[in-house]
Amino acid sequence: MSDAAQPTAAEVRAAAEAVKTALDRHLAAVERRSGEDDPAVYEAFNNLAAAAEVYDELLYDRYDEVTPFEIPGGDDSLPPYAGPEEPHAISVLIRRDYAVSEPQRLLAQAERVEAAEYESAGLDDEAAATVPGALTILFGEFEPDEIATRHKEFGLTEGDSTLWVTAAEEAAEPGEWLEAPFEQLDPQHVVCRFDVSAVFDQDEDAESDDELDDDIVELDGDDDLEPLDADR
Repeated sequence: MSDAAQPTAAEVRAAAEAVKTALDRHLAAVERRSGEDDPAVYEAFNNLAAAAEVYDELLYDRYDEVTPFEIPGGDDSLPPYAGPEEPHAISVLIRRDYAVSEPQRLLAQAERVEAAEYESAGLDDEAAATVPGALTILFGEFEPDEIATRHKEFGLTEGDSTLWVTAAEEAAEPGEWLEAPFEQLDPQHVVCRFDVSAVFDQDEDAESDDELDDDIVELDGDDDLEPLDADR
């Protein structure tokens, strides 16, 4: 980088002050946390991550120095929020993945619904004979949240899920986005995002296993252990 493009010392100092401010706000949000998925904590985390990234870049450009900070999932994290300050509309985007782990259970449940609700309407009584037909019946009969709660009854196994809340200046016109509902997502308008995945549990289990291994190594390496006194 040329000298003309280098940030000034004042700019680096200002970026450092921004990190301090963001750090204080993150701690305050954590202290006021209203629940495990408090959006205020999520927003403060993103702001802190953004401020730290700016400071890291300016510090390197000016002084050829780096920070010890590493924000988890930085490559996949959302950019800082740049949507309307007072949005008048929101969109909620949800994706839930399932594995069809018990097809026969799925088919049986669809047959029950079909027998109770669909035959009187004169619909195809063979719709529940295939997995796609059974899925159409069940998702047409039950709300997605109810299926998420009762997925085992329907022969489904939960996979990853994610929920994104995006902000807009005004609500879309009726029917405006129905043909392509997920194509107009602006990452900078995402207010908050909540992910659920078994991989998070696996990471925690791996950390626990590592701690256990460390304890075992320490015990195995002690050659001066004395036998227990039976009188104690």
